[in-house]
Amino acid sequence: MLAPADGVVSFVGVVVDRPVLAIAHPGDRVSSFEPVEASVAVGDPVLAGQRIGTVATGGHCQGCLHLGLRLHGEYVSPLLLLGGIPGAVLLPLA
Repeated sequence: MLAPADGVVSFVGVVVDRPVLAIAHPGDRVSSFEPVEASVAVGDPVLAGQRIGTVATGGHCQGCLHLGLRLHGEYVSPLLLLGGIPGAVLLPLA
C-alpha cells in the first residue's frame, strides 16, 4: 500500500477490531486506511507513493481495504479526490 499524498502519520493502532493507519495531509485533510499492517509509525513524514504498509486481516472481508477521508474534521467521500462521485442510476429488476 502506498501513501496517496505527502503528509505525516497521525495514527497507527487498532480501532474496534481492525488495524488502522491515518495520515494528516496539508489542507486539513486526513486519510485513513483499514485494515492495514503499517510499516510506518506515528510522527513519520511520508511522501506520495511511499510504501506505508500492507492490507491486513480484520473486519468483514478478507483482502479488502477501506479508505476514509476527513476534510476540515468532517468525513467526506474519498471519491471526491479520486475523480469524483458518479451519479446514481436506478436499474430495473429484470
